[in-house]
Amino acid sequence: MSKVEKNNKSKLRERADNIKQFQCKNLIAVLENPNDSKNLATAIRNVNALGVEKLYVVDSRRLFPDDWEQLRQRKSLLKPSVSAIKWTFVKVFSSTEECLDHLEKYRYTSIVTSPHIKGQNNVLLQDGDYTQKRLAVWFGNESRGISEIAIKRSEACVQIEMAGMIESLNLATSTGIVLYEVTKQRRAYQQQNKRGRRVDPPVVQYDS
Repeated sequence: MSKVEKNNKSKLRERADNIKQFQCKNLIAVLENPNDSKNLATAIRNVNALGVEKLYVVDSRRLFPDDWEQLRQRKSLLKPSVSAIKWTFVKVFSSTEECLDHLEKYRYTSIVTSPHIKGQNNVLLQDGDYTQKRLAVWFGNESRGISEIAIKRSEACVQIEMAGMIESLNLATSTGIVLYEVTKQRRAYQQQNKRGRRVDPPVVQYDS
């Protein structure tokens, strides 16, 4: 390795160490059966840029490698993610049930996202509280949306308020909007409560 390569690597490591304190701990974004590699790559970029700790991918059709190292080397993810795949923890599950079981085992609260009202608790993005101790935010398939099993085993359904004729957003766009609000809240909460104990507030609801 040349001196220039060593210096560049050192600078990247220094930046990684500096931004670590701003990462949202115990926050996982979950993509349920994404169809498009570009959408997955952009979501990875959003996850990394916004400081989400991990990305889980439910891949029932086996479109993507299970192994993280293989994912990192895939050109269809490397280039569109602007190399964010190299710096992002990604775990692949073969089914929604497997992913939910894993999250529940480690006591994560799951919430789903949808442009339409789903399940019992429906929350507009700007009205929700996202400071739970362990939180997983689910995003559904580009064409079918979020699955019924994910809805049933989640605490709430979050919606982005729409003001136009089009009632849905691209998966990559949705992850950016939703995760911006979620990470903004969690970072502020983490800074204010570094030594305090966590008390979860109730989920905000509106009439469906």
